[in-house]
Order: sequence, then structure tokens, then C-alpha cells
Amino acid sequence: MNPNETDVYAIHGADPEVLAYAMAKYSRSALTLKESLKEISAQRAEQFLNTFYFQYGHRSIADLAHIPMAIERLSLLAAIALVDEQRWDGQERSTRYQNFRKSGWFTPSLGSQTGAYTQAITALFGSYDRVSQRMLEALKAKIVRPEEMKPEAYERTLKARAFDVARYLLPLATNTSLGQIVNARTLETQVSRLLTSEFAEIRSLGEKLRAAASEPAWNPQGDEAREVKAAPTLVKYAVVNDYQRESRALLAQAASELMGGAAIEAAHCVDLIEAGEALEVELATSLLYPHCHYSYRQLRAHVSGLDGGRLAELIALGTQHRGRHDELLRAFHVGAALKFDILMDIGGFRDMHRHRRCTQLLQGFTDLHGYDTPDAPGQPTLAESGLQEVYDEAMAKAYKAYHSLRDSGGEEAAQSAQYCLPLGTRCRAMFKMDFAEALYISELRSGVAGHYSYRRVAWEMYEAVRRQHPTLASIFRIEDVHLPVDLLRR
Repeated sequence: MNPNETDVYAIHGADPEVLAYAMAKYSRSALTLKESLKEISAQRAEQFLNTFYFQYGHRSIADLAHIPMAIERLSLLAAIALVDEQRWDGQERSTRYQNFRKSGWFTPSLGSQTGAYTQAITALFGSYDRVSQRMLEALKAKIVRPEEMKPEAYERTLKARAFDVARYLLPLATNTSLGQIVNARTLETQVSRLLTSEFAEIRSLGEKLRAAASEPAWNPQGDEAREVKAAPTLVKYAVVNDYQRESRALLAQAASELMGGAAIEAAHCVDLIEAGEALEVELATSLLYPHCHYSYRQLRAHVSGLDGGRLAELIALGTQHRGRHDELLRAFHVGAALKFDILMDIGGFRDMHRHRRCTQLLQGFTDLHGYDTPDAPGQPTLAESGLQEVYDEAMAKAYKAYHSLRDSGGEEAAQSAQYCLPLGTRCRAMFKMDFAEALYISELRSGVAGHYSYRRVAWEMYEAVRRQHPTLASIFRIEDVHLPVDLLRR
């Protein structure tokens, strides 16, 4: 080969940590990657990583080790926590194309309350079944199958639309499965964050992820000649993050004291926070936001009234327990041009949650914001399908069970009660981004094949930008979500 010609080749079969070491050697050696891989053993890679990754803090090395993992039979609540990483790639089971009645559910440790919990979850799944079946019948009665469309395609498409409606009744306890391909640095921070969770299931999930990266990986070829461990060195120090845990307690208390039990004010589905606020005010508001249930605007009104000294004290809470190698809390990602405070159903939020090129601040799940109803233009409504009473009664019973479990005593019971909340329950989250991402989300999520829940949010994001920046409105290629759609179009 001509030594002056660019050489490009794919690599397969190298252990993730060995490959990370080999690529890191580009900065320290003139060897080619082929030459480096031939001379590197797993033991040498471990020695190198122990020195440069842990002692010297060169964490970017772990970005070079990518690890595919399967996480199966975890609750929807735990799945939301798992994927809440800004550097994450993966896919989860779809509530549109699969019947989640077959998935089962997670049961937390509830002692004497287990029976009541099981009864509540069983009732929600019963309502899920009734709504999906009767909505499918209503759709078939309204939408005639085109002659050119095969019966099985017609059935499959309308069944997906029926599941879109029924999913509002799936509880957060519902089991799901997902796959992820993440680099070792993301895995380390993910494991540490999960170990710091207030939920026992999520803490256990962190332990299992760390073990999976340290133990022999599953080989689909069945080759037992050589065991491959994905990232035993890079995750061995992933432990509970005291910075996150201590900050969570401090900021929750600060938010409670600042708001003094004020009533939660009514808020729009999408609220675009106008530009021009002081960076210090945004930072203090963002630090408190995930630890309460108030809108960003209501919270900011209280923060803005503080003097400079108190504002500085609030911000200092966000760094008080930060260790040498701790990344700053996500709330410190301030200064984005566009900030959307979004209030929507949990099911729709799970779709919006997939957008990584923005900063997301999530609040905890609660019944305080009520629930949405899965009615959409051009589709039979719950009332028209004879399902409104079934739906409202299912929601009322779920919230009654939630209150009963929450108030049964103890912090763990209060946390576990959230598993009873249906996906139709509204949740609040802040999305901070640049203009390109706002345009991308609005265009993608307003598409007629999508779920009406996030289509509505995408439209409201566009409308909010149009009102504040009218000269930019013409750039959007947006679908009007108020128009009835062809429900057979996917």
C-alpha cells in the first residue's frame, strides 16, 4: 500500500476496553491501530485505564469503549430513569405496536399493602384491555378499508391507533424492555446516578448494569473459547453519587421553603420562557425546578424577588457537595436561547424524552396536574365510543389507590405509590435548546403519523416561537395538528 494514501478499515472483535486503549494510544504512539491491537492484552488495557482514567482523570478515554446492552423486564418508571442520559442511544418497546397486557408489571416491596397495589394495577390493565378492544371496534366502524389495502395491514394499523388510546391507562409499573449502546463514560455516570435513586428498583438496576459490564458478556455465536467482559475496569468505581444525593435533599428543602406551600398555578401545555432573564435567576430557578411541582414561570417569580445574597446562597447549594471528579448538576446547563416548560401526559413525554440535543429537567410524577384524555381530530372520541365513563372511572380508581399507598406511611411507600399512576397522568419537564433543535422537534413530532399527544406539543412549540419570533415562522415545515388525519397513514 502507498504509505502516503489514506487507509480506512472497520474493526470487529476487539474487547471494548482494549479497543479504547488502542485508540487512546494514537495520542501517545506512532503505531497503527492494527499494530496496537496486536500488542495489547486485556491486562495491559486495565493497567493503562487504572492510571490514566482514574488517577489522571482522562475520562474521554471511556468515550472510546462502546457497549451494547439489553435491559429486559423493568418498569416504565425505571425505564424513564434509565434513559435519562444526555449521551444515550437505544430503543425501547413501543406501546403502539405491542400489547403491553402481556408484559406483566413490577411490584415494589409494600408489605401489607401489596394486595391493594396488585388490585389497583390489575384494574388498570383490565381497563386497558377494554379500551383497546372497543376503540378498535369504533375505528373499524368509522374507517372503511381501501380495496388496495390488505386486511392484515388494515387490522394492524387500526390496532396501533387503538393502542395509542389505550396506553393512557398503562400504569408506570408496566414492564418493558430496551436495548442501549452507550460508551463506558455514559455507562459509569448512568450506573452512579441509578444507584443514587430514591427507588429500590432503580438502585437494583444500577447494580445489575455494573455487574453486566463486569461479567462475561453473552455471545450470540456461542463461542466459549474466550470470555469477553465489556467494561470491568471502567465501571468498577461507579458508586452512589453523594453530590447528587445531598444536593437533591438541599434543593428540595430550599424549593419548599421558597414557595411556602403556594398553590400550583394553572399553566399552558407549552410555555416558552422569554429571553432576557439574568443568568443567575435562570440558574437558581433551574436548580429548584426538578425538586418541586411548580411551573418554571411561577417558580422564577419567587426567585426573581430574592436579593443578590440569597440568590447566591441558592446557587451555592448546587455545588456545596461537589467532589473533585463530579460533573456539575444538569441544571447548570443554562443560557439556551429557547426554554420550553412542557406539561403533558407521561406517555407522550416518553416520546419527547428521546430528544438528546437539548437539556431536559424532569420533575417527579404526581397526580397534582390531573390527566389528559386521548381524543384527537378525526378519531372517534371516548364519548363517541362509549368509553368516557370507563376511562374516567379507571383514572379515579388509580388515583385513589395512589393516595392510599402514598399516605400509608414512610418515604418508601410514598415513592412506590407512583407505580400506580397511569401514563395519561400529566407530568412537567423543562426543555432547553437552540433554534435548530426547536425546529427539528416541531417538524418531526407534528407529522400526521405520530401520536396526537406529542403532535400537539410540537405544534404549541412552533406557535410559541412564531409569537415571539415571527420572522422565523416561515422556516418551519409544520403539520397543522388541528386538521383530521388519515388514520391509515403511518
